[in-house]
Amino acid sequence: MQGPISQIWKSAAKPRRLNLGGREVESFGLATDFWSDFAHRSLTVSWPVFFLGATLAFLSLNCVFATVYSFGDKPIANADGNFLPYLFFSIQTLTTVGYGGMYPQSTYGHVVASVELYTGVFTTALLTGVIFYRFSRPRARIMFAERAVVSMHDGRRSLMLRAANERLNAISAPLAKVWLSTTIQTAEGAPFRRFVELPLLRAQSPLFVLSWTIIHVIDETSPLYGIDDAALHALQGSILVMIEGFDEAAAQTVRARRTYLAPDISFGHRYVDVLEPSDNDRVRVNYAKFHLTEPDG
Repeated sequence: MQGPISQIWKSAAKPRRLNLGGREVESFGLATDFWSDFAHRSLTVSWPVFFLGATLAFLSLNCVFATVYSFGDKPIANADGNFLPYLFFSIQTLTTVGYGGMYPQSTYGHVVASVELYTGVFTTALLTGVIFYRFSRPRARIMFAERAVVSMHDGRRSLMLRAANERLNAISAPLAKVWLSTTIQTAEGAPFRRFVELPLLRAQSPLFVLSWTIIHVIDETSPLYGIDDAALHALQGSILVMIEGFDEAAAQTVRARRTYLAPDISFGHRYVDVLEPSDNDRVRVNYAKFHLTEPDG
C-alpha cells in the first residue's frame, strides 16, 4: 500500500495548472504518469520544450550505446578506446550517416551496431511522424475581439462578438455557436455550472474571409434577458464562442474558440467600424480598429 499511496501523494503535491478561457484552474490529487500519455505530451508542448526534449533523448540514447561499445575489446576500428569516439560512432550509426572512418571490426561491435541501427529506424520514424503532425495539424488563425459588447442592433438589444480571419483565406460554410455559462444554485443548495446555447441571428455564413460579427438578439426568450453588468458578475457569467469551418487552402476542417468572462463584456458599448473608404474606391478593412469599442451614442 505504501507505493500507490506515495505515488498519489506525489501527484497531489504537484498540482497542474491550466487556463480555460481566461480562468485558471488548478487540479489536485490526479495521479498522472508521464509515459502513459507521452504521445499527447509530445504533440502539445511548446516547440522549445519539444526540441529540448528531443535533443536530450537523442544524446541520452547515443550515450547509452557509446557506453555499451566501450564494454567490448576494440569493437570499432580507428577508435582509440575513449568514450568520445564511441559517442561519435554511435551518432553516425543511429542516423545512418556512416562516414567510413570508423566501422565495426569485431563480432561484438557488429552486434551492437546492428541493434543500434534497428533502434534508429524506429526512433527516426517516430520523431519524423511527430514533427510532421505538429507542422501539418489544422489550426485556424481566427482573431476574436478582446471584448464582447451588448449594444443596439437594428433596433434590438443584442450581444455581439467580432471575429476576423487573420490568414485572409477562404473558410467555407463557417458555423458559429455561442453559449452562456452561469453558476446557479440547485434545489439542494449546491453550486452548479450551467451552459445554455444562445440562438444567433446568423449562425452560418457561406464564406469567412475578412471579418464576421456574431449577433445574439436579447429578447424575452433569451437567457440574457433582464441581465445587466452587475447581474452577470453575480452569476459568474461567461460567454463561450466557437467557430468551425472548412479551410480551402489546407483542405481541412478548422476550429477556434474564445471565452469572454464577465469583465470582458461591455454593456452599452458597440464596436468601432473597421470598414472605411480608400483613395482608389475600394473598401478598406482597418484591423487597427478591430478591438476598439465606443459607448452607444
